[in-house]
Amino acid sequence: MDLVVSILIGVGLSAACGFRVFMPMLVMSIAAISGAYTPAEGFAWVGTYPALLAFGVATLVEIAGYYLPWVDNLLDTIAFPASVIAGTVCMAAAAGDLPPLMTWSMAFIVGGGSAVTIQGITTVIRGASTATTGGIANPLVSTGETVTSTVLAVLAIVVPVLAFLIVVVLVFFSVRVLLSWRRKRAERKRAERKRAHGDARRLRGGETAGSR
Repeated sequence: MDLVVSILIGVGLSAACGFRVFMPMLVMSIAAISGAYTPAEGFAWVGTYPALLAFGVATLVEIAGYYLPWVDNLLDTIAFPASVIAGTVCMAAAAGDLPPLMTWSMAFIVGGGSAVTIQGITTVIRGASTATTGGIANPLVSTGETVTSTVLAVLAIVVPVLAFLIVVVLVFFSVRVLLSWRRKRAERKRAERKRAHGDARRLRGGETAGSR
């Protein structure tokens, strides 16, 4: 039962890394120092004050960066691989006493996979916000992401089952949105190619008529 709870905690924290890379690690560090959470063997450093300071500074810098126009889109590019690493670490830190190979395999597949799936949908939403509002609405998106990451990370520690259910819903929604976005982008590219091909045919037809 303890192992199941540990895995649920890891999934919740990892998914929260998809919204903000360092916020879940900060929450995890605070919980470890307060005694509300016990990291797996080998991750006791998470519950130290140097780690708390590092995660706190990194979280503040990350949050501040997302309120700067256009910098937020740059951070999305950097956050993509960073979220995978953070999600993997969070999952490994919560995995309990599993064998190392199983721990890191599950951490990368489940933890990193959850983080990158959520990160993918946030990138799409931010891109759509930039395209439709010129970045004006991006601070609202950033605030929502920060709040969601914080709430999900706290729930992962306090009510891991609820956090897991939320993650399942988020991942399902994210996959559907990403697939829809990719399908629409492919359709748009096909339409552009078809239009370009039609323009080229009309141009060739005009040149042929002119030569006669």
